[in-house]
Amino acid sequence: QVQLVESGGGSVQPGGSLRLSCAASGFTFGNSSMSWLRQAPGKGLEWISYITSDGSTTSYAASVKGRFTISRDNAKNTLFLQMNRLKFEDSAFYYCTYGFGPAPRGQGTQVTVSS
Repeated sequence: QVQLVESGGGSVQPGGSLRLSCAASGFTFGNSSMSWLRQAPGKGLEWISYITSDGSTTSYAASVKGRFTISRDNAKNTLFLQMNRLKFEDSAFYYCTYGFGPAPRGQGTQVTVSS
């Protein structure tokens, strides 16, 4: 069955960096476009980044553009999100999903930006 396992979250100070990973199995990852989503406490699910199956095209929400970078390793069935210059408002649970989502997605990984 489809399995998406996000990891790499943690607590970081404003201005810091984290790299999230999403291990995918149960489907042909190399043929699938993927996205990262996030959900902050008390807020709805927000799409933040997308990448085509071959990694040639990416797109970002305005809130993260220029700070986050999505990438993938099709040989390892893994999706990544490099997050730089983190802000308080980036605190959320982060999820990976097919296409633009919102389903399926894993259990998420929590990112907390605090001083």
